[in-house]
Amino acid sequence: MTPAPATAETSQGQAFAYALTAYTIWGLLPLYLVLVKDVPAVEFVAWRTLFTLPVCLLLVLLMGRGAELRQVLRSGQVLRILFCTAALIAVNWLGYIWAVQNGFVFAASLGYYILPLVSMMIGVVLLKERLSAMQWSAVGLAAIGVSALAAGAPTTLWVSLLLAFSFGIYGLLRKTVAAGALVGLTVEAAILFPIVAGYLLWIESSTGTALGRDALETAAIIGAGVVTATPLLFFATAARALPYSVIGLMQFLAPTMMFVLGLTVFGEELRLAQLISFIVIWSAVALFSWDLFRKSRKPAQPA
Repeated sequence: MTPAPATAETSQGQAFAYALTAYTIWGLLPLYLVLVKDVPAVEFVAWRTLFTLPVCLLLVLLMGRGAELRQVLRSGQVLRILFCTAALIAVNWLGYIWAVQNGFVFAASLGYYILPLVSMMIGVVLLKERLSAMQWSAVGLAAIGVSALAAGAPTTLWVSLLLAFSFGIYGLLRKTVAAGALVGLTVEAAILFPIVAGYLLWIESSTGTALGRDALETAAIIGAGVVTATPLLFFATAARALPYSVIGLMQFLAPTMMFVLGLTVFGEELRLAQLISFIVIWSAVALFSWDLFRKSRKPAQPA
């Protein structure tokens, strides 16, 4: 299934399928990372960035986004923001991959449960947005959940907060920049390209890289570009056609799948502090989701 360009012709049924596919890929990503479990996290992030760039450039060509890309490259202000988002997404990728490789799947899952609530707080503090009473209750419950984790399992708290805040700030900056999802990712990968290429050359000349060491591992390394770009493109297409409330509810699918994988496939021990934290934050998610659903049911006010 190839996503169509984000246009008015995209039906809500198609958009829902695109969003479901994107979140499913993100939710199953820990299984993909099993294939590269012996590749150091920094090296895999470097390979992921390296192979994302040609995939994005090909998609820009196929989808006729060349003019948008050229316009972005001519704007110094946009490029400065994308330098910042490139650094943030690299930190987010590194934190996520390191967490999965080191058996902290629950911590990664919790980070992405917290993310929407962090985004709300960023909106309040930096964008002067207003929250409803129910949304404030959800934020309060999330704070209690994080506090429970800090008290009982402080060694994994930083992972959750790193993932939530790095992507939350990334989302804020990408919201303000005049660049679409695909073009923005293309420029971010291009910004990081010389850094990761230099790092990989240095690794190759000293200890050797993982590329070519094992056939399946090498295929997974090369495929990281497709795994990175594809769900983003599906999501970008879906987000233009679906109501915000639907996207808001679906964004909890990926961390739920990650939680189940951590409990079953990865056999991670769920400590009491983590369980309490999850229960409290699930309650916050339920409040947040109900508030979105309630607002989506209200009739539009006449202009």
